[in-house]
Amino acid sequence: MGGFFVGGLIIHDVADYALGALVRAGADRAACAVVRSRKEEFNVEANKFSLLRTLFDDILSLKAICGGAKGVAVVNKLDRDSVDQAVADCIALAASATPDDAEDIAEKVDNKHFDLGIGSSNMDTLYSRTKEFLEQLGDEYPRIVLEGMTSDFNAAQVTYINSNGVEFNEDREYYSFGTMFSAKDGEKSSSYNGYGAKLTSLDVPFIDQGMHRALLAESVKSTDTRMVDGKFVGKVIVTPACEDMIWQTLYDCFLSDLPLVQGTSRWKDALGTKVADPKLTMRVVPLHPSVVAGERFTSDGYESQNADLIRDGMLTSFALSLYGSRKTGNPRAKNTAFSNIEVAAGDTPLDDMIKGIDRGILLNRFSGASPGPSGDVSGVAKNSFMIENGAITDALSETMVSFNILDILENIPAISIERSENGIIILPWCCFDGITISGA
Repeated sequence: MGGFFVGGLIIHDVADYALGALVRAGADRAACAVVRSRKEEFNVEANKFSLLRTLFDDILSLKAICGGAKGVAVVNKLDRDSVDQAVADCIALAASATPDDAEDIAEKVDNKHFDLGIGSSNMDTLYSRTKEFLEQLGDEYPRIVLEGMTSDFNAAQVTYINSNGVEFNEDREYYSFGTMFSAKDGEKSSSYNGYGAKLTSLDVPFIDQGMHRALLAESVKSTDTRMVDGKFVGKVIVTPACEDMIWQTLYDCFLSDLPLVQGTSRWKDALGTKVADPKLTMRVVPLHPSVVAGERFTSDGYESQNADLIRDGMLTSFALSLYGSRKTGNPRAKNTAFSNIEVAAGDTPLDDMIKGIDRGILLNRFSGASPGPSGDVSGVAKNSFMIENGAITDALSETMVSFNILDILENIPAISIERSENGIIILPWCCFDGITISGA
């Protein structure tokens, strides 16, 4: 058994060995995932290249169910001693856990291999694109201070197997970049902002990806800000750059395992009922052509599919894992890739949406705590702009917004025709009404 633990390590052999060890150690059911990844990365600080490095990472994840009780273990070494210790730890945790009939592993399906390769890395072109971005930034946005930037090529091999005979293998490759920036004009400066994307090619300059230019230009405008006058209830256009304010919050607080298993979600009995304006259709789409290296199989061991969560305002699915499904009696989600959100385009051009607002704000970033079971949210709008008499006017200093997230889903005056993509999400600009806005 020792060959693959030295020299040319084959992750499938590691997974097979670990799974066999779990079963021999007493697991009634077991699952194992092995990931071997490589990242080739450029780092930029203060507008200059600061680092070129290659990072390697190995992850072994184990799950054992013994007498209905679950044990899990995760290690970042794949040598034989480390695997043996992880197996022992996993079994020991199962032995000390409380049995739970909801614990299980995926049933047998056809084995599959998924090839998401792009033909290996081109680090010369990646360097050129990164250098080009720095030059364009200096020429076109001289007031921008680039706090940091990474650009990288990512490659990984993944194997998942379980004791029911499920086996999935995946090879994936992609490029990505991320920037963090602010603007400065003398003593005045803007709030920090950033942008990132996943890419299958380097054909398009980084500065022209998605909302990158728009956010840079808006940062420059945000060195001069003003407070909101008074307090009012109005409309807020949530841009694709602010995906966490609505879409991620819905997942965390109302759609995922924790709130549904605990029974705190206000939507726990709402499956198949109207929960939003009929304009709203929201999906999780790891297989969408615009999503880069999207999930092909879940951590539970199921092949991933695209799935609606809300269609035409109706709640059609929760985002439940196998455990959450068995615990609540609701259907299991068709994927676990909630970062890959798509919201369907509306029928209103963004310019017309703005023209239809007498007083409101354009919101790019939100800082606030997650809501409680009631859905009430309060926080600070950052990198945002006042809309007055149908036009975007001044940049705002930090402005308080408060609302009930489930209530405003039923009050959507318009969704834009335009959408923004970054290889991860596909989102339009969404206008929500009934939000309280006030100076912080």
